[in-house]
Amino acid sequence: EPAAPPRKDNHMGITRRAAIAAVSLLSAVSLAACGGSASNSSTGAASSAASAGGSGASQKATGKVTVLAAASLQGAFEEIEKTVEKDNPGLDVTFDFQGSQDLVASLAGGDSADVLATANNSTMKTAADQKLVGNQTEFATNVLTLIVPKGNPKKITGLDSSLDGANLVICAPEVPCGEATKKLAEAQGITLNPVSEEQKVTDVRGKVESGEADAGIVYTTDAAAAKDKTDKIDIPDGGVVNHYPIAQTAKPSNPEAAQVFINAITSKSGQDILAKYGFGKPGDATSASAGASPSAGGAATASTAASAAPSQAATAEGSSAPEANKPTAQTTAP
Repeated sequence: EPAAPPRKDNHMGITRRAAIAAVSLLSAVSLAACGGSASNSSTGAASSAASAGGSGASQKATGKVTVLAAASLQGAFEEIEKTVEKDNPGLDVTFDFQGSQDLVASLAGGDSADVLATANNSTMKTAADQKLVGNQTEFATNVLTLIVPKGNPKKITGLDSSLDGANLVICAPEVPCGEATKKLAEAQGITLNPVSEEQKVTDVRGKVESGEADAGIVYTTDAAAAKDKTDKIDIPDGGVVNHYPIAQTAKPSNPEAAQVFINAITSKSGQDILAKYGFGKPGDATSASAGASPSAGGAATASTAASAAPSQAATAEGSSAPEANKPTAQTTAP
């Protein structure tokens, strides 16, 4: 009778089989791990991005956010505020609408705020130089136009001799709209002789609406807001375009809510609301001057081509209205 196989051989066979199985299992696990790692990494990134996107979309801001904004932004910002507060039921947005230079002065004086939005780059630069704000984002553009009381009783036709003997009101030169007015006059080769210079563009508009002034130089957005009480007289913009930047202040009390508000301003819905009020797209001189006379359009377009988001000074100095559009008479006050 044949002898039984040695137990040692059986044990070695089992050991070999176990070892082979273990190696196979280890290889499979390793391969799965490697393949799974790449797959999970991709899926994880997408999942994280989706999660982040969902979180950004669903995250609700709460508390109070204080926004200092140029007077010309009032109508558009108050409409955007309604959307922001509807989307964030626990958020209370409060505004202070003043001349941009006054807003910067209040920040420098120690007043607290979360967001600053100015009507030109140079005023925002003043704030940045004093370390009053963080990173800035341009969100709109604007150009000047001329308005007169409804019916145009003085028969004013533009920045020309028709202003002789008329009560013209403009913004003070330290105000963004006044700085733009000064550059516009220089570009057109004319001298303006206003009866008063206001600290904010809405004050210019108000004096024309009330009939206290016979004409006023304001933004196209103000002309649109005052269309029931005033008539707009198209004038060449002289290539002068104001670029509107927005930023969180250096020490916001509610940075999360501040960013939510800024995001709302730069969002498609926010941009649509700004456009409805007559603002141009960021960096877009052409769209901002939609209400200006065609003769000014070429200058504005050339300025835009020079830079996607030029500074106001560069825009004003980079082009001028055609010679044919220069008024030949100096305007004089009574």
